[in-house]
Amino acid sequence: MLENNFDWKECRECGDDVHIERWQRGYHLCLFCGEEAARIERMSWCVVQEYGKGNYQLVTPASARTTLKQTNQKELRG
Repeated sequence: MLENNFDWKECRECGDDVHIERWQRGYHLCLFCGEEAARIERMSWCVVQEYGKGNYQLVTPASARTTLKQTNQKELRG
C-alpha cells in the first residue's frame, strides 16, 4: 500500500520526515532531533531531596540558590 505525501511533514531542524499524527500532536521535530532537544533540556534540570523523609523537588538553575538555602535543615530561618 502506497502512502501519499500528505502523511508526512518536514522536521524543522534537519528536514527529515515527521509523520502527520506526530505533527498534529505538536511534535514538529523528527524522533532523532526531538531526542536531542529533550537531552539538552534535561541537562538543565537538577533534582534534590527536600528533607531526609521528604519528597523530591525539581530545582531549576534560576531557583537553585533560594531553594537550596530553604531546604538546609541546619540553617536558622527566622
